[in-house]
Amino acid sequence: MNFLGGGGGGGAPSQQDSTVMRQALVEMETMMTLFDNMSRSCFSKCVQKMNEPDLNIGEMSCIDRCVGKYMEAQQKVGEKLGSLEQAMQPPQ
Repeated sequence: MNFLGGGGGGGAPSQQDSTVMRQALVEMETMMTLFDNMSRSCFSKCVQKMNEPDLNIGEMSCIDRCVGKYMEAQQKVGEKLGSLEQAMQPPQ
């Protein structure tokens, strides 16, 4: 299967290929939203003045810590949602 879900045969994509593509698009949109929200949040928190073209040491440290905490929080939320999803699935 190629990246666009064609399967290489030149025919119409299968239902499974379409599902995989939709899941990939949703995941990509989610990651873009995560990055956008993190960028906005950390920038507004850490950069007070825009007098210089480069970040100063304090701003860089703040952004580094902010991004680390943001990603750690997102990971914990994802793990919690994953465990809740598993708990909600009926036993097989």
